[in-house]
Amino acid sequence: MSQTSTERLRDYLAQLPPQSQALLMREFERSLERGEDVTVANFVLGQLRQIVRKTDEPAPARAEEPARVVFRPLEPYLVDHGGAVRPGQIRRGSLPQIWQWLCREGAPEQAQAFEASLSSSRNSAEVAHATRLMQSAVAEAIRNVTAVTPGVDNHRILVRIGPQTVIDDLRSVGAVLSHRDVLEALAGKLPSNIGAFGDGQVNSVIGSLNVPSLQTATVLPFALGLVIERLASAWQIIRIAVRMAASDDELKVAATPFGVAVTMALHDLGHEVAELRGRIKRGQFQDFSERLKIVHDGLRGVRTELDLRNDSNWGRQVAAIRVSVSDALKSEIESVPGRVRRLLRQRPDKDITPTMKVDPAEVEEVEALIGFVAVCRTYASELAINEVTLRTYSDLQQYVEKSTEALVQSLRGGDSRVKAFRQMQMDAAIRFCEVLYGRDYAATMSRAAENALVAVERKASRAS
Repeated sequence: MSQTSTERLRDYLAQLPPQSQALLMREFERSLERGEDVTVANFVLGQLRQIVRKTDEPAPARAEEPARVVFRPLEPYLVDHGGAVRPGQIRRGSLPQIWQWLCREGAPEQAQAFEASLSSSRNSAEVAHATRLMQSAVAEAIRNVTAVTPGVDNHRILVRIGPQTVIDDLRSVGAVLSHRDVLEALAGKLPSNIGAFGDGQVNSVIGSLNVPSLQTATVLPFALGLVIERLASAWQIIRIAVRMAASDDELKVAATPFGVAVTMALHDLGHEVAELRGRIKRGQFQDFSERLKIVHDGLRGVRTELDLRNDSNWGRQVAAIRVSVSDALKSEIESVPGRVRRLLRQRPDKDITPTMKVDPAEVEEVEALIGFVAVCRTYASELAINEVTLRTYSDLQQYVEKSTEALVQSLRGGDSRVKAFRQMQMDAAIRFCEVLYGRDYAATMSRAAENALVAVERKASRAS
């Protein structure tokens, strides 16, 4: 690069906000660790470091926090919540306590040497080598502390690391770091997106999983987790278990190591239901249809692909998921007709004051609830809400239709003092009609309301 080009680059980098400069440095440092664009990355990093430190003497910088560098292979398996996790997942919140234990007791000398290497080295190959050494030391320290040793109180040692959730994650961290290479190789073989997980793709994925070190009880869940991340629907992972068992009988599937795929699918399905219940309680129906479809398709897929027994663990788990989602939906569905009646009911003219209004926010909320019932109607059979959904939807159609027609009549002959409130009710009814009957019917009722108002105005004009 010529001197002129270098100066232009420096001027451009110097004009960037500090946050953008830090982001660029981080991205180029990651590129170096991966061995990509080493020449360009080293040059740009040198310029950035000089600008940040406001000196012409290049000074080495620590690429990232040591824990983040060491634990980077765990990223595909980390979850942010601190609750129950399925096989193949690790709580992100456990990592700080694990790193503190490593620095304090697990591998203090190796951790100190690694931090020193990060601080002093500018060579990506050296950093990568130091990182691999530290990851191996972490895996060995975890093996030692979790191994059952006669005469050694392992529980007392583990309790010093953290609570049981951290201890559980500790074993998972050791498994991933011990098999980093084979898991990364699998990730490289898998397609980035797997749409229809048909026979051909199932066979291809099974071929990629046909590595002895991937099929151990501790590593297989993480390998399957990589597959799940690429599937259009997470529940489809059970097709691998069914294919490996050469049967859809749950006992035969559970007898294979790949039976863990069913456990993982059911856990994810239960998590989706919990999310769905939370959104229903908060009245959040924006993407409700998509989320309900995920739950519906998952339940139907599991029940179709597997021959489940009602008294088995998996059978009871599926039944519990259906009951959970059914209870959440039923209570909300049954509340909708009452909300509609409160908005559209015909009050006597004497009970309507000139200041009475229909709350637009409530109208919008009830409109969303009617749409919610319509969505539930689509998936009612699989979710065990068929009866309540069909009954509620029919009641809504009948009530809204009659109320809309009654409101049109009230606009023709009502007192002018209450006309504004009746119009607000009519506007709400038309919005409900569009959800229940479609735009054409809603447009027809809208024209009927306009004609009623015009007729009233003409009558008043002639009288005056």
